[in-house]
Amino acid sequence: MCEDDHSGDRSSDHTGDRSGDDGIGRRALFVTGAAAALTLGSVSFPSEAADAAHASETRTVRGTLPTGSPDFVYLPVEVPDGVREIKVAYTYEKLPVPAGTAGNALDIGIFDQRGTELGGKGFRGWSGGARTEFFIRADDATPGYIPGPVKEGTWHIALGPYTVAPQGLPYEVTITLTYGEPGAVVKPVYPPSRAKGRGRAWYRGDCHLHSWYSDGRRTPAEIAALARAAGLDFINSSEHNTHSAHAHWASEAGDDLLIMLGEEVTTRNGHVVALGTDPGTFVDWRYRARDNRFGKYARRIREAGGLVVPAHPHATCVGCNWKFGFGEADAVEVWNGPFGPDDEVSLADWDSMLVASVRERRGDGGGGRDWIPAMGNSDAHRDPDPVGTPQTVVLADDLTREAIQEGIRAGRSYVAESKKVSLSFSAVGPKGEHAGIGGRLKVDRDDPVTVTLEASGVPRCTVRFVTDQGVLHTSGVLPVSGAGTVEWRTTAQYAAYVRAEVRHEAAVGPLPGALAAFTNPIFLGRG
Repeated sequence: MCEDDHSGDRSSDHTGDRSGDDGIGRRALFVTGAAAALTLGSVSFPSEAADAAHASETRTVRGTLPTGSPDFVYLPVEVPDGVREIKVAYTYEKLPVPAGTAGNALDIGIFDQRGTELGGKGFRGWSGGARTEFFIRADDATPGYIPGPVKEGTWHIALGPYTVAPQGLPYEVTITLTYGEPGAVVKPVYPPSRAKGRGRAWYRGDCHLHSWYSDGRRTPAEIAALARAAGLDFINSSEHNTHSAHAHWASEAGDDLLIMLGEEVTTRNGHVVALGTDPGTFVDWRYRARDNRFGKYARRIREAGGLVVPAHPHATCVGCNWKFGFGEADAVEVWNGPFGPDDEVSLADWDSMLVASVRERRGDGGGGRDWIPAMGNSDAHRDPDPVGTPQTVVLADDLTREAIQEGIRAGRSYVAESKKVSLSFSAVGPKGEHAGIGGRLKVDRDDPVTVTLEASGVPRCTVRFVTDQGVLHTSGVLPVSGAGTVEWRTTAQYAAYVRAEVRHEAAVGPLPGALAAFTNPIFLGRG
């Protein structure tokens, strides 16, 4: 479910009254720090066209990008005064390639007269490979793009050659400027940062969702309806590389549904969910791990009140595998969409990080790094993708952005495949000491500890208790009613932490069945 849509028919015929070939001979390479970008020759329009009300002028640019092109290629457009609307359409050739070789995929977006500087103010929209055309006006814009005045100056169409065939990537870009009085700028309205909660309680949410404001196919209204049907209390808007959806969620929020705002920052070296940022926050994505810029943009997410959550770290789609490390992560998305082999790898990788954090806490590795909680989200894009499969269930003081984020950051959460699944997981010491999910049971190393999981909604599943040694206890099959209680006794000497997995019956062989739910750990010992 991690795709940034590069599919669809791109054979639309775009014609213009003038055209030019911006091929190899008319491009220049500009380098800033570790990042390189290709800039093509400028496209200009006559300013006298503004004298005729609503007159339009069109330019078409054709060229071929070679293999080895930089991640981003900028086409400058000289926009004169008096422009009411800018419209851009593009096509490219999907050339045949041998089996196992990447074919052509070309993304698109735009920056206005304020420039293309990383993290700057010039960003005006991105649709990746999901659309073949877009427009921007003061009063409206294509989903994925930011409405506002089309001001005079040098705009830049951003082309992203995601993958390039061995023969190169032939493209055609058509720019149409319409002149006339601009429409009225609409002031954005954002959803509230709180809903009517139940005080300190367990709240269910899905923080990785896509609407038609990036490469999804659902409207915000459709997503909100599906979220309510899935029993969710909160969701997070997470469009690929754009914050354009932020101003379109207010009407879908309510006392029963908290809608947080964010972005899926979709780089060439992995994706990260900016979870619960301030309304209108844009986080740049134009860098790779080798550029040493991720730390800056992770701080940007936090400065905007959000959490940094690497998404589907072991997904197999091009550019999806996480390569930035987890030093900046507030949580990690271990389960993404219907449970599959890449989620199994993510779960094992996360467990290894837990072991490393225990070692560092005890002084064997130095550093004392806190552990990283896990979460799960649907990454739903379109029918029939289910919203809320999986969902993260968070113990929070109330149904507010800050309280939900604090619960996720503290690891007071578990992940369930649906609203039918409920868990209660605790550890109790010899003197009645108690700790829940994400907590620490402060007992001596040899003190007896009783770990208990109560589950419902998980018929014929088994429960596994996983520690820093691995799986140390597996229950029998739970009854068809789906409810059961599993206990296990241990010590802090034997298990530095305990977490629970609830799994369906395995179809064949010795491999475990797919997850129905799992918890964040309870740590044992005085730390």
